[in-house]
Amino acid sequence: MFGSYGDLYPYIAIGIELQKLGHRVTLATSAGYREKVESERLAFAPVRPDVSLENREMLRFFFDQKRGTERVMRAMASVICESYDDTLDAARDADVIVTHPMAMAGVAVAEKKRLPWVSSVLAPISFLSAYDPPIPAPAPWLASLRRFGPGIMRAVWNFGKWEARRWVQPVIALRQEIGLAAVSNPLFEGSHAPDLVLALFSPIFAAPQPDWPKQTRITGFPFYDGIEKDLPAELEAFLQAGVPPVVFTLGSSAVGAAGNFYSESLQAVKQLRTRAVFLTGSHSQGLEETGADALGSDVLLWPAAPHAQLFARAAAVVHQGGVGTTAQAMRSGRPMLVVPFAHDQFDNAERVRRLGVATVIPRSRYTARTAEAMLAPLLGDNSYRQAALEVANVIRAECGSAAAAQAIDHYVRRRDESGVLDL
Repeated sequence: MFGSYGDLYPYIAIGIELQKLGHRVTLATSAGYREKVESERLAFAPVRPDVSLENREMLRFFFDQKRGTERVMRAMASVICESYDDTLDAARDADVIVTHPMAMAGVAVAEKKRLPWVSSVLAPISFLSAYDPPIPAPAPWLASLRRFGPGIMRAVWNFGKWEARRWVQPVIALRQEIGLAAVSNPLFEGSHAPDLVLALFSPIFAAPQPDWPKQTRITGFPFYDGIEKDLPAELEAFLQAGVPPVVFTLGSSAVGAAGNFYSESLQAVKQLRTRAVFLTGSHSQGLEETGADALGSDVLLWPAAPHAQLFARAAAVVHQGGVGTTAQAMRSGRPMLVVPFAHDQFDNAERVRRLGVATVIPRSRYTARTAEAMLAPLLGDNSYRQAALEVANVIRAECGSAAAAQAIDHYVRRRDESGVLDL
C-alpha cells in the first residue's frame, strides 16, 4: 500500500486479525513505515516509492484540488518498474496478494506469478458508480448531473477513465513488457480482483450499487488505534479542565498543506468562545509564535494524538475528509465539520453530510467567518448530535478488520481445497 496513515492503518488492522487466524502477514509499503508495521509484529518489506509525510512541498503539490489526484497517479506510475521489482521480491513466498487501490505493481506481480489475488478499496469513489455518483475533487459540480440518470453519469465517467489512462502509461507499458494481458484501465477495472474485492467501509457510508464489481464484499471500516491507549498527560489534563473542546485535525498528510487553516480556525474559536484542541502535526502552522497569552487557556496546540481516544472526548471534530479520519469521526459519535482539500475528500464529506452528522466547507472557502457559521449549529443543534450517536452505534458494531480478515481467510482456504473460489 502507499499513502498516508489513513492508507496504512486499515492494512495493519487487517494484518493483525489475519495473524490471529494463523496466517503469516507481510506489509509491503514505503520504507518509512517499517517501525510502525514491525511494532505490531507484522513482517515488513520496503517497496518504492518511499513516501515521506514530512515533505511539505510534496504534500502541497499533491493536495492541489484540481490536479492533485493526477499528480499522485503520475508519480506512482513513474516508478512502476522499481515498485514491481520490490513487490516481486516481497512476494517471493506469498500464498496470496492483497492490494491497495494504488498498488498497481502488486496487481502485476499477482498476475505474473499467478497468485491468488484479493483487491481492496478504501473509499467508495474508487468504484466510480453511475448509480451513486461520487463527487470528484477537480469538478465537484459534476455531481449535479446525477439528476439526468445513470446513463449520463456513465458517459461522464467513461470520459474521465479515458483521460486518466494517460496518467498511467508506464504501467501499461510494463504490463506489455512482462507479457501480461492488456487491461482497459489499471486505475479502475484493472485494479479489481476477479474473485474478491473488499470494500473497506461501512454500508451506511455507501450502499452496494448495480455497477460495482459483483464480487465485492463490504466489510465495515477496519480500525487500527495504535499501541498507545492513553492520551498524553498534558492533553488529558486539558480535557479534564473544562467542557469538551472542538478538535481540529487535518490527518497525517493534508496537515502538511494546511495554509492558513489553523489561523482562521483560531479566530473562529475565539468568536464562538469555545475550547479547542489543534492537532498541528510536526509542521509549523503559524500558531507556535502566537504565544500562550494570545491563545488563552481554552486552546491547546498538540502535534498528534490517537483519534479514537480524542474524538470521543470532543464536542465536534473539524477535519479534512480523508476516509480514515472520517471513519474515526463517525465512530466517535460526534458531529463534524468537513473541509475537503482534494482526492476522495469531497465525496467522503458529502456522504457524512447526507447522514446528517456533518456540515461541509470546501478548503477554498474556509475562513474564520465560514467556519464560525458552520460550527455554530453543530454545537447548538441537538439533531446533529443525535444523528452522530446513531451512526456511531452502527459503525461500532461492524468489526471491519475482522470481517476483512475472515473474507481473505475464507478465500485462501477455499482455493487451497478446490482451486476455485466458493463464497
